[in-house]
Amino acid sequence: MDRFSGQKSAVHYLHPPIDPFDQRMLDVGDGHKVYLEQSGNPQGVPVVVLHGGPGGGCSPAMRRYFDPRYYRIILFDQRGCGRSRPHASVENNTTWHLVADIELIRETLEIDEWFVFGGSWGATLALIYAQSHPEAVKGLILRGVFLATQSELDWFYGGGAGKFWPETWARFADLIPAEEQGDYIAAYHKRLFGPDLQVQTKYAKAWAEWENALASVYSNGYGGDSPGEYARAFARLENHYFRHGAFLEEDGQILRDLPKIAHIPAVIVQGRYDMICPPEAAWKLARGWPNADLRMIRNAGHALSEPGISAELVRAMDQIAEEGGLD
Repeated sequence: MDRFSGQKSAVHYLHPPIDPFDQRMLDVGDGHKVYLEQSGNPQGVPVVVLHGGPGGGCSPAMRRYFDPRYYRIILFDQRGCGRSRPHASVENNTTWHLVADIELIRETLEIDEWFVFGGSWGATLALIYAQSHPEAVKGLILRGVFLATQSELDWFYGGGAGKFWPETWARFADLIPAEEQGDYIAAYHKRLFGPDLQVQTKYAKAWAEWENALASVYSNGYGGDSPGEYARAFARLENHYFRHGAFLEEDGQILRDLPKIAHIPAVIVQGRYDMICPPEAAWKLARGWPNADLRMIRNAGHALSEPGISAELVRAMDQIAEEGGLD
């Protein structure tokens, strides 16, 4: 839900707005078409941006974390969200479909090797993609690390974060009857995928509001009223992925497969007070990764738009550009 969380507060850290030089719909098979765009320098160092959620979609502000003189900036909306079609669809929509889509984009754009930039679920997907295709990844830039483990899901959807925001948690939890409150992901799934579109939208907005309310360290506990169409795609896709453990073989798979990417350099930017993806995951990841540079941001939460987060991500990408140029 980063796109709705105080984006203007960090705007002066970003590069100036730019328009894409290429926009298209890419047929990825299985009945899905994904929105794809390129901006910046067509001959520049390629970087692919993986948005959060799942289901968050990309936004024009995401182009602005990269110096357009140096970078060829590739954004796309993952299956089922943003401008991709069919909207809010979970059919043929798994982590492994997304990994295949990223590879298809790389091959379609005739890119040998690129940087992969992702936050929250985008960081999860970046790690899984890199572990599947390490030869294609020049470096990883990650924010708000989520390792897709059951303990992380329990924290956010089992009442852990709710202990810090009890009044906000109550708005999310009280929509579910007491007899179903042992598994909020399952309970919301029943309603997000039921036959009544109004019911789907009501619970989608509640799902999105709970997450958005905790995104910023400056939150007042209210996440706002997301547009129904956006919330429905966001909530349905997140719930679908989380209900299936991100379609991984086992809990803890990302840390298990860390040796596959141990040689790849990474920058990890993590908010110290991230209530959605607590810092422990980023610390565990960096602890087992000799080439990872963990940058803990003192007064920041989860959102991409937190001033400290934005400043550090821009700084990291500028440093990479200064060191590597257009080599």
